[in-house]
Amino acid sequence: MGLMCSSVDSDFFDSMGLALTGGGDEKFGGGEQSLMPTPDRAERCVEARCPKVQTFQTEATTLSAQVTIMQLSSSPNASAAGAAQIARGLDYRPLSHSCADCVRSLILDMEEEAILSYLENREEIADSGQFASERGLDHDKVVNVIKSLHGYRYIDAQDIKRETWVLTEEGHTYAVAGSPEMQLFLAIPPEGISREELQKKLDPTIFKIGSSQAAKNKWLDMGKHISRKVQHAEDRVKNVLIEIKDGKAPETEDVKALKTRKLIAPLIWKGYSVRKGPNYAPKRKKVATDLTRENMQRDDWKDLEFKEYNFCAKGQPAEGGHLHPLLKERVRQQLKMIFLQMGFEEMPTNNFVESSFWNFDALFQPQQHPARDSHDTFFLQAPSTTKQLPEDYVERVKEIHESGGYGSRGYAYEWKRDEANKNLLRTHTTAVSSRMLYLLAQNSFLPKRYFSIDRVFRNEAVDRTHLAEFHQIEGLVCDRGLTLGDLIGVLHDFFSRLGMENLRFKPAYNPYTEPSMEIFSYHEGFKKWVEIGNSGIFRPEMLRPMGLPEDVRVIAWGLSLERPTMILYGIDNIRDLFGHKVDLGLIKRNPICRLGVK
Repeated sequence: MGLMCSSVDSDFFDSMGLALTGGGDEKFGGGEQSLMPTPDRAERCVEARCPKVQTFQTEATTLSAQVTIMQLSSSPNASAAGAAQIARGLDYRPLSHSCADCVRSLILDMEEEAILSYLENREEIADSGQFASERGLDHDKVVNVIKSLHGYRYIDAQDIKRETWVLTEEGHTYAVAGSPEMQLFLAIPPEGISREELQKKLDPTIFKIGSSQAAKNKWLDMGKHISRKVQHAEDRVKNVLIEIKDGKAPETEDVKALKTRKLIAPLIWKGYSVRKGPNYAPKRKKVATDLTRENMQRDDWKDLEFKEYNFCAKGQPAEGGHLHPLLKERVRQQLKMIFLQMGFEEMPTNNFVESSFWNFDALFQPQQHPARDSHDTFFLQAPSTTKQLPEDYVERVKEIHESGGYGSRGYAYEWKRDEANKNLLRTHTTAVSSRMLYLLAQNSFLPKRYFSIDRVFRNEAVDRTHLAEFHQIEGLVCDRGLTLGDLIGVLHDFFSRLGMENLRFKPAYNPYTEPSMEIFSYHEGFKKWVEIGNSGIFRPEMLRPMGLPEDVRVIAWGLSLERPTMILYGIDNIRDLFGHKVDLGLIKRNPICRLGVK
C-alpha cells in the first residue's frame, strides 16, 4: 500500500525520482495508484532494505506537505498543471508499517536536492529566504541543509541579515480597530460633544492616547466641549500598520513615529546567499560511517566509501561541577582557614529564622529602632512568633531596656514582650553571637574566640551594591580585660592575612558596641580608601544581663563576603555575583583567587 493519489500527472513524479505503481490508466482515470520511492531513493532509507517495507508512513498532513514540497522544489520538468493537481487532488490514508523517520529524512532530501539541482545550472542562490518562499519550503529546514552542505564544502554560504518590523500586541489591535486618535475622531458627532460624554463612550486608555494624538494632528478643538476642526481625517497609523503586517517596507518617518509609540518592534532576519563550493556535485555522495553486519551479509562492503576519521577532532567537553566564586578556595574557604589559624572556633549558623529577641533585644537595640521596621526587616507570617525564650534572661533584658543598669540609664520606655517574640529572617549573624555568649555565661567562664560566615537578610532596595540577602563574616574574642588596642591589633592581624595591611579606623555608632569603629583599607586599584567592615566592643548592657563576669570584655568585627570577592574578581555589580541573574559562564571561567599573596 502506498501513498494513494488521484488525477496526477505521472510525468511529474518521474521528474521527482518517484514512481507511480498500481492499477488504472496513465492519468489515473481507471483506478488508484500509489506513490513509491524509486530504487535510488529507497536505498537512502534503512528500513527500505526490509522486504516488508513498501512505502513510507506518517501523519496525513505531513505526507501532504511532503509531496507539495517535492513538487515545488522539483526540476523544471514539473508542470504547473501537475502542481495544481497535487494541491487539490492528493488523497492519502495511514499505512500499516511505520517509517516516519524515513519521511523526515526524505523531506530534508527534498531541500537538499532543490538547492543542489538549482546550482547545477546557476551561479548562486542570492537569498535563501526568497528561494524557500518561491518553492514553498520551510526556511529553517533550508538553513539546516545549507549548513550541512557548507560543512562538506558542497557549497559556500555567506550570512545575510535584514532588519524587518513586526507589530506589537498593541499594534495588532490598532491595525484592526483603528488608531486611538481615529477612534476618538469618529466618536465625535459633527455638532461636537462634551468631554464627560466622550469619556463615557471610549476606553480610558483610548481617550487619553487619542486626545493627545488628535490634538497633535490638529483634528480637534480640545476644550470642555470637544469639536472637530476637520470633517475628514486619514488614519495613517492604521494604514501603515497594515502595510507592515503585509510585509511592505514603511517610510522612515512612519517607522520612527510607530516605534516611539511602541506599536512596532524590530526583528532581525537571518539567511544565506549560496554559491557552488569546491566539492560541489549535483547529488551528495553518501559515505558510510560504520561497517555493519548487514554490509558483511550482503557483501557490499567492498563498494562502500567510508568517511575519513579526524583524529585531531576534539571530543565532547567533560561536564563537571564548578564552585561559585563565593565558595571557591581562597575566598570563603580561605577566610575560614584564616580564622582557624588564629585559634577561632566556628559558631553554628544553621537557623536563618530568628526571633526579634535574639536579633535585637539581647543586643540592647531599642524596640523603636528604625532597623526593626518592616521596611528594613523581613518578618515571618507563619510562625509569626517564638515560644521558646529563657524567661529569667528575658526579664533582665527587659529591665536593662526600661530602667538601665551597670552604669547605663537604659532607654526609658515600656518594653513589650510581643515585639520581642516576633520571628524574622536574621538581619545579621550577631544574633548567633548573642546566643553563643549567653550559653558561655551559663557555666564557669572560659575565654573564647568565635567566628561565623553565613547568609543574612535585609529588606533593602536592590541595586549594584545592595541585595536583599548577602553573606556576613563575623569574628569575636571574649576574654578578661580586653581593650580597644586589643581590637585594633586583632584587626591588623586578620586583614593582613587577606593582603590588606594599610588600615584606618573611624569612630562610628552601633547600638550594641561602645566604642565602635568603621574599618577602611587603601585600594590600589581604586586609588582610594574603601570601607571594608565595622567593629567595636560589646556594651555592658548587652553582656551583664547574660551573666558574664564584670571584667569580661568582648571585641568583635564584621564585614560582608561579597565586597572582598567583588574586588578580587573585578566585579562591579553585586547582582552579577549573587542571585538568579548570575552568568554561569562566570562561575566556570573565573580562576581561584589567592588572598594575601603578593
